[in-house]
Amino acid sequence: MYQLKRFKLILGLLVAPVLIIGGLTVESAATEVVMYKNPSCGCCGAWAKHMRAAGFTVKELPREDMEAVKEKYGVSAGLASCHTALVDGYVIEGHVPASDVLRLLKDRPDVVGLTAPGMPMQSPGMQAEGKNPRNYDVLAFDQQGGVKVYHRYE
Repeated sequence: MYQLKRFKLILGLLVAPVLIIGGLTVESAATEVVMYKNPSCGCCGAWAKHMRAAGFTVKELPREDMEAVKEKYGVSAGLASCHTALVDGYVIEGHVPASDVLRLLKDRPDVVGLTAPGMPMQSPGMQAEGKNPRNYDVLAFDQQGGVKVYHRYE
């Protein structure tokens, strides 16, 4: 009996690190943001900083052909903003707060992604760091062109 308990303890000690490391790898992949942006855009870098502060890893890819990027990922002109990001299979267009991206990744709705069309002045990356988003909507959009309010900032 003693040897069986000892065997289980040793097995548990050997397997636990593998499970923990495996969990970290999956979690890290889910929080990587690949952001396409115009090389001269300053607010895009500020949004990336906001996302990093929320725990995301952000890879910034400067591109001159942002219209082609938006077309490739299904972002219509009416939903467009200055940068287009990809996070765990979703498109994040513009100055969407990190809290909305985290909620999206947790809830996993059947949408293409989220957008903050245009460049809302009181959004992360457009206003002073640390201020709360105000006076705009974050929209969810789907493959069929459907759009609905995902989060209203008042």
